[in-house]
Amino acid sequence: MPSFRLSAILLALIASGAVQAELPTPGKPATAITSNLNQAWLQRLPFEDKADFANARRGLIEAFDGVVKNAQGQPVWDRAAYNFLDANQAPASVNPSLWRIAQLNNLAGLFEVRERIYQVRGMDLSNMTIIEGDNGLILIDPLISTETARAGLELYYRHRPRKPVLAVIYSHSHVDHFGGVRGVIDEADVKAGKVRVFAPEGFYEHAVSENVLAGPAMMRRAQYMYGSLLPRGERGQVDAGLGKGTPVNASVTLIAPTDLIREPLETRSIDGVEIKFQLTPGTEAPAEMNLYFPQFRTLCMAENATHTQHNVLTLRGALVRDAKVWAQYLDDALVRFGEQAEVLFAQHHWPTWGGEAIREYLADQRDMYAFLDSQTLRLINQGATPTEIAAQLSSLPPRLAGKWYSRDYYGSLSHNVRAVYQRYMGFYDGNPANLDPLPPVQAGQRYVLAMGGADAVLATAREAFAAGDYRWAAQLLNHLVFAEPDNKAARDLQADTLEQLGYQSENATWRNVYLSGALELREGVAQAKAHKSAAPDMIRALTPGMFFDYLAVRIDAMQAADEDLLINWRFTDLEEDYALTLRNGVLTYRTGMRHAKADVNLRMSKALLDSIALKETGFLKESTIGGIDIEGGRIKLLKLLAGLDEPNPQFNLVEP
Repeated sequence: MPSFRLSAILLALIASGAVQAELPTPGKPATAITSNLNQAWLQRLPFEDKADFANARRGLIEAFDGVVKNAQGQPVWDRAAYNFLDANQAPASVNPSLWRIAQLNNLAGLFEVRERIYQVRGMDLSNMTIIEGDNGLILIDPLISTETARAGLELYYRHRPRKPVLAVIYSHSHVDHFGGVRGVIDEADVKAGKVRVFAPEGFYEHAVSENVLAGPAMMRRAQYMYGSLLPRGERGQVDAGLGKGTPVNASVTLIAPTDLIREPLETRSIDGVEIKFQLTPGTEAPAEMNLYFPQFRTLCMAENATHTQHNVLTLRGALVRDAKVWAQYLDDALVRFGEQAEVLFAQHHWPTWGGEAIREYLADQRDMYAFLDSQTLRLINQGATPTEIAAQLSSLPPRLAGKWYSRDYYGSLSHNVRAVYQRYMGFYDGNPANLDPLPPVQAGQRYVLAMGGADAVLATAREAFAAGDYRWAAQLLNHLVFAEPDNKAARDLQADTLEQLGYQSENATWRNVYLSGALELREGVAQAKAHKSAAPDMIRALTPGMFFDYLAVRIDAMQAADEDLLINWRFTDLEEDYALTLRNGVLTYRTGMRHAKADVNLRMSKALLDSIALKETGFLKESTIGGIDIEGGRIKLLKLLAGLDEPNPQFNLVEP
């Protein structure tokens, strides 16, 4: 039976100890060239502007500088690991702009946004917002893990009355905005009607399904993006752009919404608090919404406007977002709420106060995403390729580029314009030479041969490294590493090269990617460790259709090409039928239908399927003891399930 370790559903589990690695060797120092390039950033941006530091500290009630642990006593969140950021000046190994946002994201604790509105910040990748209603609390986005959410709520209760949580609002469908829900409410209270859970239409489906089918690959790439295997320190992981990072050893949960916001603009009253919900589908998340609180003159922008340029396409992999739609919804929020709002907060970073500042901020954020869309399209229509567009659009317009909240801390201009190209034009850049390129190993071998062999490539790369031409050195050495993966000199020099590129990066995720590549070139890929199946709430939330879709991507079509099979699959507790067809190695299904002449008739409960997925029992065992009823074709079915392809959770990225 397939393993259901769909861990990439869970951003938290990206950094949760999915692999076991020895303590990484500290990185090498910054070169003089990197140090000088980083120092030059101090003249490029207005570092004398300290307003963000004042805003990030504003309303602080209690700072958090400790450790949150799980029930087994393991650390889940260690804010103290980032105490090295207390130094005022950026070290040579960190871009000063990145050092600045890393310091701002390090300001953790409980904050008063305005009367009756509080935020827990810096205790997770995201923020948890607490609204005081007439009789209880309304929580927006209960963080990634139950442990951090519970600790954040207890921090609030140390300073405010211990009122019950009466409502939870999920602003959108990413796990850092719902995973800690069981740390702040009990599902029994939800079922009893004591607590309501609000979410945008489509939330539940997207929360569960967005990363299922390509889950293992996304999880692996996200280890690089968040630097989960890197040491915390000035030569390692310093930030994640949106926040410090993701929890480890964490419990991620999900409680289904009781109330869906379906209309583009919908007003609800929750515990005496009026909220205007603005749906923004297809922006930062496929299901997302902004919230306006008229009585507080306060606007929540979810994750649609934060203090960074966001991702149009995340480096871990996902569907490309629509920058044009994103800009339109930002403008809609500006029109609807810009003249009324006195405070704006989001579910990452710190708030903005004052109507004029809010209007400028929303307009700038709108213009930034509109720029990404329109200017990429302009250059597409001039015939430019993705790489050429990224080179030509090297900066936002000056007024935008000079705003700290437009900087490349999480998304970047370079990879966002390539994502816009991908959205409109796909993978092919129009050059026939790039239509069917050689794979990296074969290409690497030929490049190395054409350049005179490994020694010649190494000599050229060393010259490039010495001159500070690290991008070129990385390209050269990539060919050599893929041609000769055991060439230690090539691996070591490529690691040194990627490390310097990481040290220079303003973008937190780029830095993490570069340094993770360097780490693995030196020390190898960390081995996956066995642990229990992830996130029971997520697995139980998988619909039968999602299960069959995931089953389909586990079948090796060429091996199963001659194994035609018709299956009628009945879920007894759901009273639902599915007609499955295996033909030409491809599994398809029809909902609510049965084959007239099936090879296999299978009956089981969805609850039992969940238990199998959670490794509480097994398919073969249940089919033997009667938990699963199989009529006809039993051996063929069991052979199919036993031969499912196993994902590789730790595949190579910087070597073949």
